[in-house]
Amino acid sequence: MKFKKLGNSKVEIPVLGLGTWGMGGFSSRHLGGEENAVRALRLGIELGMSFIDTAEVYANGHSEEVVAQAVSEARERVFIATKVSAENLSFERVLRSCESSLKRLKTNYVDLYQVHWPNPRIPITETMKAMEQLVAEGKVRNIGVSNFSVQQTREVQDALSKIGLASNQVEYSLVERSIEGDLLPYCTKEHITIIAYSPVARGNIPSGGRGEQWRTLDDIARKYAKTRAQVALNWLITKEPVVAIPKAANPEHVRENAGAVGWNLSREDHDTLSAAFS
Repeated sequence: MKFKKLGNSKVEIPVLGLGTWGMGGFSSRHLGGEENAVRALRLGIELGMSFIDTAEVYANGHSEEVVAQAVSEARERVFIATKVSAENLSFERVLRSCESSLKRLKTNYVDLYQVHWPNPRIPITETMKAMEQLVAEGKVRNIGVSNFSVQQTREVQDALSKIGLASNQVEYSLVERSIEGDLLPYCTKEHITIIAYSPVARGNIPSGGRGEQWRTLDDIARKYAKTRAQVALNWLITKEPVVAIPKAANPEHVRENAGAVGWNLSREDHDTLSAAFS
C-alpha cells in the first residue's frame, strides 16, 4: 500500500481507505448483514487499506459499532476517522458526540475527528474550541472537516490556534470534479489532505454508460489490464493531496479496489482521461 502524509501532521495514511456509509444501515440502524460488513473491512485492513471512515449519523451510530467489531483485534494498526453531525456543533454537543462515538467504536481515541457539514447557525470558533479541547484530552488526534468550501475552510483555519486543519472530505471522482476549480488547488497549497468520498461515483463509473469518454476509459483500462474502478481510483490518488475512501461491503470489490495501488497511470494517460471527462 502507498501512504501519504495527513495534512501537515507527522502521520501517514493509506492512499486508499474504507468508507462505511450503508454498513449497518443508512439513515437508521438496520440489524442483519453486519458479519459481511465486518469481513469486508477486515479484508481491507489485511490488504493495506487500514484507514476506515465512518460517522455518528451513519445508521444512527450503528456503522461505528460495525467498525468496532472489525478492528477489535487490530485497533493500533487502523486509522479511524469519524464525524460529528452539523446539528451537534455547539461546544458541549461536540464533546458529547465524541464521547458517544468513542463508546460505540470501543476505543479511547479517534485518529481523525471531522465536522460532517458546516452549520452557519453555530460559530465555527465555538466548534473548533471544543475540537481542540478533545485533542488536548487525547481523545482526538487530528481535526478535519467535510463538505467545506474554500471560504469555510479558511474560517476553520483561522479558528484553530493550537493544531492545524488536517483534512477536508469532499465528493470527488472522474465524473464529479467541481473541487478542481478552487478547493483542490487551495488544499494543495495549504497542505490540507483531500479525502475523496464516492470516488467511483456510487458505482456509476464501473457500470457507466456508453459514449466517447467511456470508450476512452475502457481503452486505458485494457492497456493496464485493470478495471474501470481501478483506473478511476488510480487517477484520483496520483493527485498530491488526495486519498480516497471507496465503500465496499463485498470482498470481491474490496480486492478490486486494492488493485488500484501498486502501479501508476502514465502522465499522458492521466491527462487523456482528465480531458475525456472534463
